[in-house]
Amino acid sequence: MGNILGFPRIGKNRELKKALESFWNEKCSSKDLESISKDLRKEHWELQKELDFVCVNDFSLYDNILDIAYSLNAKPARFKHLDGLEGYFAMARGHKSGVACEMTKWFNTNYHYVVPELSIDDDYRANIENIKAQYNEAKSLGYKPKISLIGLFTLFKLSKIAKGDIHEIFDKLKIAYLDLVAQLSTLDSNVVIEFSEPIFVYGLNNKIFTSCCVYDKSNIENIYNEISKTGVKAIVSTFFEHSNELTEILLNTNIYGVGLDFVAGEKNKQLLESIGKSNKILYAGVIDGRNIWIADLESKLNLLNDISKFVSKEHIVVSSSCSLLHVPFSKDGETKIDSNILSWLSFAQEKIKEISILESIFKGNNNVEIDTYFQNNKDINLKRKQSNKTNNKAIRDRVSNNTLTKREIPFEERIKIQRKNFNFPILPTTTIGSFPQTQEIRALRLKYKKNEIDKIQYEDGIKAYIKDCVKFQEDVGIDVLVHGEPERNDMVEYFGEQLEGFAFSQNAWVQSYGSRCVKPPIIFGDIERLNPMTINWIVYAQSLTNKVMKGMLTGPVTILNWSFVRDDLPRSEVCKQIALCIADEIDDLQKSSIKIIQVDEAAFKEGYPLRDENIKSYETWALDCFKVSTAVALPQTQIHTHMCYSEFNDIIKTIEALDADVISIETARSGNELLKVFKQVGYTHDVGPGVYDIHSPRIPSVDELKEQIKALLEVLPKEQLWINPDCGLKTRKWEEVKPSLKNIVEAVKAIRQTL
Repeated sequence: MGNILGFPRIGKNRELKKALESFWNEKCSSKDLESISKDLRKEHWELQKELDFVCVNDFSLYDNILDIAYSLNAKPARFKHLDGLEGYFAMARGHKSGVACEMTKWFNTNYHYVVPELSIDDDYRANIENIKAQYNEAKSLGYKPKISLIGLFTLFKLSKIAKGDIHEIFDKLKIAYLDLVAQLSTLDSNVVIEFSEPIFVYGLNNKIFTSCCVYDKSNIENIYNEISKTGVKAIVSTFFEHSNELTEILLNTNIYGVGLDFVAGEKNKQLLESIGKSNKILYAGVIDGRNIWIADLESKLNLLNDISKFVSKEHIVVSSSCSLLHVPFSKDGETKIDSNILSWLSFAQEKIKEISILESIFKGNNNVEIDTYFQNNKDINLKRKQSNKTNNKAIRDRVSNNTLTKREIPFEERIKIQRKNFNFPILPTTTIGSFPQTQEIRALRLKYKKNEIDKIQYEDGIKAYIKDCVKFQEDVGIDVLVHGEPERNDMVEYFGEQLEGFAFSQNAWVQSYGSRCVKPPIIFGDIERLNPMTINWIVYAQSLTNKVMKGMLTGPVTILNWSFVRDDLPRSEVCKQIALCIADEIDDLQKSSIKIIQVDEAAFKEGYPLRDENIKSYETWALDCFKVSTAVALPQTQIHTHMCYSEFNDIIKTIEALDADVISIETARSGNELLKVFKQVGYTHDVGPGVYDIHSPRIPSVDELKEQIKALLEVLPKEQLWINPDCGLKTRKWEEVKPSLKNIVEAVKAIRQTL
């Protein structure tokens, strides 16, 4: 018995990914796609059969937010005439009728959701056919279904208001949403719906709630009481943090139960007495749904016993902390990971077993098999704690004893030295780092990995690519060159593979969005760099040119935020270990005459806590780690960084405190609006606003680039500006990249003549 909030839908061997891409390429029909989907749902439900319910409607062909929006007919005007899968995938992927809806990160995870667009002109109406079909499908197979549904408040807040008054739109959407629930209530005599409301963890004092009376106490109470009147057993679940303020409101409604995350939201315990008095069912999220470590069942049992001092045992259900969407499918078939490390891991399939075992022990339903599992779990956790793989005194001591925590000379003095040494023209040009990863380069890396070619053949192929990259940049006239990164598979994995303390799986894929899957590195132990990671390739590239060659590194915070991180050490301590490894690499690069080094922090913002009161702590240690990684840089070594998002208003002071000499940012779609915040705070460091949108295949003309640069000059002085693309060019084609970069240089030359 027990509960989960959702299960990975991509399939054990990424069957859904392959089916989707085949469908999009018109190599399989919609019937074939539905057949594969049914097989996957059946397989996933079979794994959940020991739980109280199997999850229905957690399965999606692209994204659950998109699913609920589509079920309510919340379609942008440009797609109103499209129905079925054509309309559904148009919103997700674009169509000849218009561009796709935006995508953004699901809270502070690495999963992306499709952003619905809401308008007062929309005709919202409920369509339960897809949910109904899955519900009846589960029942026909003998399973007891629970419907997983995105809550109305979370859906509305994560949507984009395209046109109209926010309150009028909410009222229209609410009517359709309540009708959807009312129709679902007729599917059975006792329908259970779990409403996911992670928006509630922000707390009542957050601007999300204070800026709009849609989210007031009475509105929340009224809507969930209306839902309860339909007769459904309504469970409202929050996750990724505590939700005490909103949970108190929910306890005053007639809902059946609340689901709380006791892994990421320890403060949820503060409301246990109130939950006990409310007589509601508590779905206690004690098994981590976001990370991959084996649960310490003994400590989890102690936590449940503590909870039961306030809430009666019969009113507690053991649950995952959030949907298991965020972890890989199963450990079955994993042969790449060291067997000891593998024993410390728990993926979705294993977490269901942990929930079931823990529920049985907690409710006193032990048997020999359960007791044996519990004892094995204790033994594995003890071995992990005592392993020399997770405890390296020398590394811990180095972190504790490190005194080089920031650059010794302030920016105002450094920049004078750098400008004199480099003598770049006004508006120096560069790129963010990567160049197109061609099929030939990918094939070369794969052949080397499979031992089909030797090291010399591999290195010759990489050198040939670098040589072509350097020649192209010189021919075009770019001021600061890059080597193109042909040797790198991924900006985090490449470094993780060369650091102690990281492990990599064979098949531990998780969904990023749609058919896009990622295989995050696993940080299991203390981290150190045994050898230089980038020196040979960067030094080789520099030997090919008299121009400045930029060294390319991934920053410590991004490496941390895009990995599965050990849970037996604070994230801040893990990040400090990575920071010292990056510092070692910077030192080696500058000793090898590399004068500009970029330390990318693409995921710096993604690690931000959801609750305001926790932000300062994160910013402090994340800043400290970046500054530790760059503290070793000499005054004449210019440090660049890059950030891939476009909301800087809230963190501009933090960006300034990074103390990077140059920051490049993503602004091509925003014009100069984004830069105004830099001007407002009196930002003094150099800035490279993106003028070329690398997410689009179109080639910007010289004239439009000139206009963009002129707009930038209206905001920041010419001495502060660098000119570069938005982001790395890894995913683009050479036939797009070459003319685009050529046009950038031509535009800059023309503007320079006017300054």
